[in-house]
Amino acid sequence: MSYLFTSESVSEGHPDKVADQISDALLDEFLRQDPDSKVAVETMVTTGLVVVAGEVRTRGFVDVQQTARDVIREIGYTKAEYHFEAEGCGVLSAIHEQSPDIFQGVARTHPEEQGAGDQGMMFGYATRETEQLMPISIELAHRLLHELSAIRKDGKEMTYLRPDAKSQVTVEYNDDRTPKRIHTIVIAAQHDPGPCAGNNCEMIRQDIINILLPKVIKNVDGLMKQMLETYLRELSDNTSQLLVNPTGKFEIGGPHGDTGLTGRKIVVDTYGGMAPHGGGAFSGKDPSKVDRSAAYAARHIAKNLVAAGVADEVLVQVAYAIGVADPVSVFVNTFGTSQIPDAEIAAKIPEIFDLRPYAIIKRFGLKNPIYRPTAAYGHFGREPYTATVKIGGHNGDPVTEKEVEFFPWEKLDYLQQINISLPSPRVPRRS
Repeated sequence: MSYLFTSESVSEGHPDKVADQISDALLDEFLRQDPDSKVAVETMVTTGLVVVAGEVRTRGFVDVQQTARDVIREIGYTKAEYHFEAEGCGVLSAIHEQSPDIFQGVARTHPEEQGAGDQGMMFGYATRETEQLMPISIELAHRLLHELSAIRKDGKEMTYLRPDAKSQVTVEYNDDRTPKRIHTIVIAAQHDPGPCAGNNCEMIRQDIINILLPKVIKNVDGLMKQMLETYLRELSDNTSQLLVNPTGKFEIGGPHGDTGLTGRKIVVDTYGGMAPHGGGAFSGKDPSKVDRSAAYAARHIAKNLVAAGVADEVLVQVAYAIGVADPVSVFVNTFGTSQIPDAEIAAKIPEIFDLRPYAIIKRFGLKNPIYRPTAAYGHFGREPYTATVKIGGHNGDPVTEKEVEFFPWEKLDYLQQINISLPSPRVPRRS
């Protein structure tokens, strides 16, 4: 029997995502000056106000106010009528030094023995549903808002758009867990006064049908493209649904409409609810915190296992104790899509992938300032790339340039090791 599954995403202008981006921008600035910085920064945003708090151990100095304002400006909060504006909002900092009790569990004479910065369990997931090996519901939810943001910033179409937005995608699945069709798309788009006169947002709905969806279709491939094209055809005969600002107008939004907090969109950040989440947020945390680095490592493992043909769907859990380098457990679930027993795969993972925090940080270059782009539209399913960043500048140190990798945990670079360690049979059971 078929069933429905739903995922949501939020735009870069959503208040929680504004907070995430400020926290990660601050993290990048600390790492830019001191790669060994230990950072756990939380941000709250509300009407006319940004509050930054947390614990930091660093040799660098960061202008918290300027960094926060730069982020807010880049997002698009630049008008007084938003009641949250880059130049006019207050920015308060309550950052203090990291607890020495935590630091002693992380620091080691031999760096490779570095302990985990906290206890907890982290999950990684991958599925063949999309080219990105991500669930199609969350992937489409992200794509819709990423394209909506591009339209807003281009300023040529849908010129009434404001920065805040949310999306929700409901997918109908066959009983073998394969996606069948898009059932419903929900878009909440903040707008200037006018487009939703009388609480009727039909104008925005038509723009989404005629402008947004065709742009998304143009920029996706594979099953996502096929399902979106079918969805558009089914809208005309009411076998699929598009709900736009269902409560009526959406003029008041962003931090003026809702207070935003770092780490409150962890399901949006990961797999849209298709896989479990250990509970730890990512943004504002340096990679010694396994909440972040081990979650990236678990995604890397799951993605490479699926790409290598071990299974059609893989869930990986790793768990750590604070101050201990090696994980206390590794768990795998392939949902019946592998010919190799899940326990055997789990036993092989520590042999293939070094899961000590030091090794994860080194493998992915996680001491580089690479985090701001992760703070909106998901940490996973993104295309890895290299770019040049500026580093240094502490106490008059020279500023230099360095080429670094962004989203390196999305690379398929362990296929050979997996093929050697997990030989045939590896034929997935799912048709």
